[in-house]
Amino acid sequence: MFFQTPQFDLTLQRLINVQWRNEFLDVLMPIVSDMKTLVITLIPIIAVLVYRRGPRQLVLFLVLVAGLGMADFTTNFVKDGVGRVRPLNAIAGTHFVEDGKWQQRGPEFVQTKEHGSSYPSAHAANTMCLAILAGLLWPATRRWIFVVPLVVGYSRVYLGKHYPLDVLMGWLFGVAIALTVWLIWSRLVNPALERRSRG
Repeated sequence: MFFQTPQFDLTLQRLINVQWRNEFLDVLMPIVSDMKTLVITLIPIIAVLVYRRGPRQLVLFLVLVAGLGMADFTTNFVKDGVGRVRPLNAIAGTHFVEDGKWQQRGPEFVQTKEHGSSYPSAHAANTMCLAILAGLLWPATRRWIFVVPLVVGYSRVYLGKHYPLDVLMGWLFGVAIALTVWLIWSRLVNPALERRSRG
């Protein structure tokens, strides 16, 4: 990895992962962090939108999926190049879930992995991209949608999968990808579709 973990990053990671723990979050955070939860939530929402507003909602949903795909691909490409080791594989005392059970690295734990996939967080990038695109495509969602990347980002640190800096950079990647997809959609694709439907 081409940079050392900053002290503020390590301190905040330990606060969230070790000191600010409780039984309720121990149950909630793995559920929130599981991308299957997001998919299961999105499917009925899209079904309702299609039922109430028509098949054009499927096109908007495809725009959303395209953004998520780009965000995921981009962050995973960067992960390979940076190679930052995840906290659960780098820091003694880190709490993490394995095989559905909470575990903790003992005080004697020593990092052995030299290459990892911690930076940036793809979960953070994907959910921020989703939040921004959803807010642009369906303005009514702006009242609550940004809770999703905030909670998911927090869960990644809580679960020992990422440092806070990983999450922050993931959010920034998500913003960049979402705005890129939105510009392509609003300036190029959507106008072309509207001209075709009128013609």
